[in-house]
Amino acid sequence: MASRTAESQPIAQINVTPFIDVLLVLLIMMILTLPIATHKVAVDLPSGPGKTVSPDKMHRLEIDASGALSLDGAAITESALPDQLVATMADKDATLTIRADAAARYETFDRVLATVKRAGVTRLGFVGNDQFKGVF
Repeated sequence: MASRTAESQPIAQINVTPFIDVLLVLLIMMILTLPIATHKVAVDLPSGPGKTVSPDKMHRLEIDASGALSLDGAAITESALPDQLVATMADKDATLTIRADAAARYETFDRVLATVKRAGVTRLGFVGNDQFKGVF
């Protein structure tokens, strides 16, 4: 008499371990990419037709390679910049443009940009960005 044992029957269970591994990898990828997709910077962009600014209301702030500043062609120190910006930008139609030398340190540019923001400048433009094309 021969009897059938449990070993001779086919296994009716599916191995779910690879499925769980794939789901965990997808979950980790979603956790890592979700903060990047939701990060945004609020920027108030103008709507409608643009206005042309007269040259006498256009002010230019320059940062040279050594970090020295000049406002409308005159040298200025970083400590005197906030007061000068407030006086210069008292006219609501005035526009400030910033031009930084490609060799200028980013820390200097960051400090100057923070100073410009604290001074309440709302009309700001960047000039000469084409020099940075190959840098990044």
